[in-house]
Amino acid sequence: MTLFVNRLTQLDVSLWCPNRGLIGASWHVDAELDGALGEDGMLFDFGEVKPWIKSRLDAGADHTLLVPSRAPGISVQECREGLSIRTQLPYPMEVRGPRQAFTLLPWQAVSAERLGEHLAKELMRRPPPRVEAIRLALRDEAIDGAAFTYSHGLKRHAGNCQRIAHGHRSRLEIWRQGQRDVGLEARWAAWLADRYLVDAEDVSSDADSDALTCRYRAPQGNFVMRLPRARCAILPCPTTVEHIAAWLAERIARECGERIKVKAFEGIDKGAMAEAGP
Repeated sequence: MTLFVNRLTQLDVSLWCPNRGLIGASWHVDAELDGALGEDGMLFDFGEVKPWIKSRLDAGADHTLLVPSRAPGISVQECREGLSIRTQLPYPMEVRGPRQAFTLLPWQAVSAERLGEHLAKELMRRPPPRVEAIRLALRDEAIDGAAFTYSHGLKRHAGNCQRIAHGHRSRLEIWRQGQRDVGLEARWAAWLADRYLVDAEDVSSDADSDALTCRYRAPQGNFVMRLPRARCAILPCPTTVEHIAAWLAERIARECGERIKVKAFEGIDKGAMAEAGP
């Protein structure tokens, strides 16, 4: 017998890609469980499936940086913060932080399909009673319109959002004088794509340098990130989705000279709205 649960939960992560660099990702998680029925006529209570799988994903890969440790130009070393991840292709980056901020994968590249298989195997190390096999499928949200990926870290967050390199794949909706403007949406989504969003308060590098370094201390430990300045967007505020929406609305309103409303998503099905005038 097979039990299935679609959209059981979602994963929000960043990953390193040898072709694109640092990428934010948000995936729906669909699950299938094989096993024998119990005397109650059930394989596994639906009310127990979701929290059991979600709690393990939340404590593992979710809100981490996925590192394909066998990709060209990547090195992983211990450091005083915990681990140091250095890359060369397609651009140099270094990120340092506590071990739990990273998911190390002995691969040359990360794919949603392979990660789903890997996470299912991890779950099967201690399966629930009567469960003989678990399959997980990770898939992108279907987005009809503008979307962008970004990475960030929130030092004041009490949970795992404090990790300096986690990210999201997000919708972007923009209204100009009360009307949706798909042209603006596409242009700003393209500009934001694969960027690292950083609070100006956390920047510690020279303003004239081609590289940007940011660092902060959070409840889980010390974090440091260094990557090309051209791949970053520096905000005058924390990079919460509330501030991202307000920052975008104000910036676009100044550029257009008209009233702007922005609906910015943080991954799947959640986000913030903000309006600004010229």
